[in-house]
Amino acid sequence: MKLHCNKIICSAILAAFVVLSSCAKKNTKSEEKEFKPIIVGFSQIGSESAWRTCNTQSMKEAAAVEDIQLVYANAEQKQENQIKAIRSFIVYQVDVIVFVPIVQDGWDNVLREAKEAGIPVIVIDRSIRTSDESLYAGYLGSDHTEEGRKAARFLQRKFSRVQRPLNILEIRGTDGSSAADGRYEGFREVINKDSRFKIIHSESGDFLRSRGKEIVERILSVNGKLQIDGQPIDIIFSHNDSMTLGFLDVLAEHGIRGGKDVTIVSVDAEQAAINALKEKKINCVVECNPKLGPQTMKLVKTLCNKYEIPHITRVDETVFTEYDNLSEITPRGY
Repeated sequence: MKLHCNKIICSAILAAFVVLSSCAKKNTKSEEKEFKPIIVGFSQIGSESAWRTCNTQSMKEAAAVEDIQLVYANAEQKQENQIKAIRSFIVYQVDVIVFVPIVQDGWDNVLREAKEAGIPVIVIDRSIRTSDESLYAGYLGSDHTEEGRKAARFLQRKFSRVQRPLNILEIRGTDGSSAADGRYEGFREVINKDSRFKIIHSESGDFLRSRGKEIVERILSVNGKLQIDGQPIDIIFSHNDSMTLGFLDVLAEHGIRGGKDVTIVSVDAEQAAINALKEKKINCVVECNPKLGPQTMKLVKTLCNKYEIPHITRVDETVFTEYDNLSEITPRGY
């Protein structure tokens, strides 16, 4: 009888174990089924500079840290490629679309398609113009107009005791981009209030190192002097470091000392530009922060948790000048 009871007890325990094991397996499978990684479609404009490479890397690293799957597309400086990429993200049914717009206009149709598909869009780095602000969830990036103002304010400080006319060569970024347009407008907002300063030539270099070099080479090819129509160039305001680094060697080849014979103001604060600032070849570098990945992924997770995000989020930035203690600048990482 005792042996029979023991058999019954053992059978009951075994049955309970089987049931519990089965439930555990079902729960595990259920949890596995419920877990769905966040998928982000990211359209980058290209890889035209160290700044842009750092911007892309920041996005990839931040996504990995947050266990977010990043579907990356390089537009190679073409808006049509970005529009195709965004449409492919819609077809793929990603959770969030993030993109750096090469220009400000021409996005309404594809953004409307994303909205109709229920996919929120975050615009980063460069901003856009649209007829309907609700077509994208929010913007994260720099105040490019303020960057232009900062460049002009430095010149006012540097030449505060100079009374003679001061001629400026401006090398712009890609026309139609918020970065170039903002820097253009902000610079003029300040500089046009000071009658000493005169922009004698402004030309687009498309944010490319090669174009910055070409523009200055062409000016110098006339008679070997840094002048436009006989007017000497006192200042070069370059919209990014790549273009600046492109023409620094050209100046040196013609015996013109950047930072001394001509005042140079640049934007981005790449390590190479900071090095040139320390070597007194550049006078001022306005920072434009490329490391947007961590903040972007926080915004992505907020949207995926069904919360709204601020329509505009700015990043912190500074200015590095010849008046600063440059030994205190930490490595830029780009």
